[in-house]
Amino acid sequence: MNVKRITGLLFIMLLIAVFVTACGDEDASGESEDSSNGSDTEGEETTETVKIGVLASLTGALEAYGKQTRKGFELGLDYATDGTMEVAGKKIEVVFEDTETDPKVARQKAIGLLEDENVDFLVGSSSSGDTLAVTPLAEEYETIMVVEPAVADSITGSEYNDYIFRTARNSSQDAVAAAASIADEGVKIATLAPDSAFGQDGVAAFKKAATDLGADITHEEYADPAATDFTANIQKIIEADPDYLFVVWAGANTPWNQIADMKLQDQGIDITTGAPDIAALSTMSPLVGMKGFTVYYHTLPDNEVNDWLVKEHKERFDGEVPDLFTPGGMSAAISIVEALKKAEGDASADKLIDTMEGMSFETPKGTMTFRPEDHQALQSLYAITLEEKEGFDYPVPVLERVLSPEETAPPIKN
Repeated sequence: MNVKRITGLLFIMLLIAVFVTACGDEDASGESEDSSNGSDTEGEETTETVKIGVLASLTGALEAYGKQTRKGFELGLDYATDGTMEVAGKKIEVVFEDTETDPKVARQKAIGLLEDENVDFLVGSSSSGDTLAVTPLAEEYETIMVVEPAVADSITGSEYNDYIFRTARNSSQDAVAAAASIADEGVKIATLAPDSAFGQDGVAAFKKAATDLGADITHEEYADPAATDFTANIQKIIEADPDYLFVVWAGANTPWNQIADMKLQDQGIDITTGAPDIAALSTMSPLVGMKGFTVYYHTLPDNEVNDWLVKEHKERFDGEVPDLFTPGGMSAAISIVEALKKAEGDASADKLIDTMEGMSFETPKGTMTFRPEDHQALQSLYAITLEEKEGFDYPVPVLERVLSPEETAPPIKN
C-alpha cells in the first residue's frame, strides 16, 4: 500500500511538474513574442525615401565637368534641406553613375538606376549626346529627369518630352549672350565647334541670334570632338577672313593654344566665346581683352545663395572656389527639393509635372523659372571682359553686365 501510495503521489507530482513547466514555457514564449513584436514595431523604418540617380562624366574628356556637377549637387541638397538630407518627411538618397561620356553607357546606367535602384528622379548629364540617349527613358519609365549641364537645344526642343526639366542653360541662351557681345549690321563672323550635337546646336543657335542682329556668318568649321590638332580647321577660318571667330568648345582638348600660335588676332580676326572653366581659362592668356559671356564665375552673381556656395565650397575643398558647372549641380538639387516641398513629398511624375511647370526657385545664379511650354529654366548669363589680374594665372572674367532671364530667353522649339 505504501509503495502504491508513494508511486501515485510521484505520478501526480510528475503531472503537476509537467503542467507547470508547460505553462511556464507558454508564458515565456508569449512574453517573448509580445516583446519581439513591440521591438520590431519600434525599430521599423517609418521614414520613406526619395531616391535620386545622377548621371555624370566622372571619368574621360568631360571628367572635370562631371565632378563639378557632383560637388554642386551634393552642396545643393545640403543647402536646400538645411543639412538634414530630408524633405517633406522623406529621406533623400543619391546614387551617382559614371556615363564615361558614352551614350550607350549612359543609357545602360540609366536603365540600371530606373530598374534596379527604382529612382524617383534622374539628373544629368555632362554630355548632350549622353543626355539625348537617356531622355526617352524618362518618358518610358514616367520618371522626372532634371537635365544638368547638357545644353543641346534639341533636349527641350525637337526631342522634348513632358518628363524633362532643364536647369542647365541651352545653346540658344548661350547664343543670345554671345551675339549680344559682337553681332551688328555687316559684321562677318566665322564659327569653330566640335562636330557633335553640342557643337552643331551651338552654332545653329548662334547663327540665328547673330543674323537677327544683322551679322553675316561667313564660315562654319567643325572639328573632331577628340581632336588635338586644329591647324587645318584654323587655316580654313583664316582664309575665310572674318571680323570675328566665335568658338563653341567643351572638354580638355581646347583649341586656344593653337588659335594663339596661329596669331588670328594679328590678322585682324577677333576671338569671342563663352568663358570656360578655370582650367581652360588658364590657356587663354593671349585673349586678354576679349569680350564675351559666361555661364558663371564665382565673383559675378550677387545673391545669398551664391555667397553660401562660395563660402562652403572653399571650406570643404581646401580653399577651392566653385567652378563653371558647380552652380548648375546646386541648382538642379535645389529644384528637386523645392518641387518635393511644394508637392508635399509626392514624387509621382504627374504631380511633379504640375508642380514644376512655371516653378521659380532661388539658385547661385539668382531666380530660375521652369518655362511651362518647354520646361527650360530661364536664367541669368553674364557679359564679361577677360582681364589680367595680379595673383591669378589666368585671365579673369570681369562683369560688364548681367544678362537677365528675360533677355536670354531662348525660342520655344518643341
